[in-house]
Amino acid sequence: MLKPKAKPFIKWVGGKTQLIEQINGLLPHDFCRWNKVKYIEPFVGGGAMLFFMLQRFENIHSAVINDINPDLMRCYLTVRDHADDLIRSLEEVEGVYLGLETEEKRKEYFLQARQKYNCKNLSYIENTTLFIFLNKTCFNGLYRVNKKGQFNVPFGRYRNPQICCKETIMQDSELLQKVEITTGDFEQTFLQAEGNTFFYFDPPYRPLTSTSSFTDYSKENFDDLEQMRLKELRLAVFDLDGTLAPLGRGICPEDSQALRRLEARGVRIAVCSGKPTYYLCGFLRQAELRDPILVGENGAVIQMGVDLPPR
Repeated sequence: MLKPKAKPFIKWVGGKTQLIEQINGLLPHDFCRWNKVKYIEPFVGGGAMLFFMLQRFENIHSAVINDINPDLMRCYLTVRDHADDLIRSLEEVEGVYLGLETEEKRKEYFLQARQKYNCKNLSYIENTTLFIFLNKTCFNGLYRVNKKGQFNVPFGRYRNPQICCKETIMQDSELLQKVEITTGDFEQTFLQAEGNTFFYFDPPYRPLTSTSSFTDYSKENFDDLEQMRLKELRLAVFDLDGTLAPLGRGICPEDSQALRRLEARGVRIAVCSGKPTYYLCGFLRQAELRDPILVGENGAVIQMGVDLPPR
């Protein structure tokens, strides 16, 4: 398989770039023969799966991506519709920033950019330029906001960050030409399902503990109630027409019965997680699924009862 040319134009917590090949192995074996596929991703994030799917499968004739973060979706719109203007703007910012000789001056520039970004009185080009700049220069590439919706990630100490990747933006822009870009609640994307529709769900993390939570990439938290609502809607898609919906992350003990019902209907359960393998093994055993697959933190595909000892 040729290495994909397009890739996410931003960093994103929980991105699936390192797991793409493993997830690809879990797709329906005849997916490449489906006719006129519509790809829908309700929680697009950095878009690693989106760009992979659009490049890998020519039978995807249209796509819908969504996220509740309006600034993120403005980025996608800008990359799709105004790539040349965005590149010029990013190159200008990159030149100024990398020309600053001391870390102190760079930090001051970063804080000024963050303050300007949080004012929100910006054009799409300005907003996206600052979004990408902050993403590439903040601590660990995080995107986190406070209750007021203000970006509050601190300065990151990168010696020579690449703020503008012209080739990536141009390649992404070309692929996005057949993508409908929406902002809002994930439920609205279910209305877009028709014919051969493929959903990819990768919702925000369900925290392991009360102190490990990182769901604040928008001012609206994605809590357990949201996880349960997604589960119910996801099952409704199955009940309508069997549209494939592999699990991403965020499963909870209450899902056990629902997963068993799906498996009884011939759906093979695949759980992809960047968390330690032991975290999901216990749950999968308790759920008493016959033949689940777990894609572990190192990208290895693990089959319960084969690669792991029985209960």
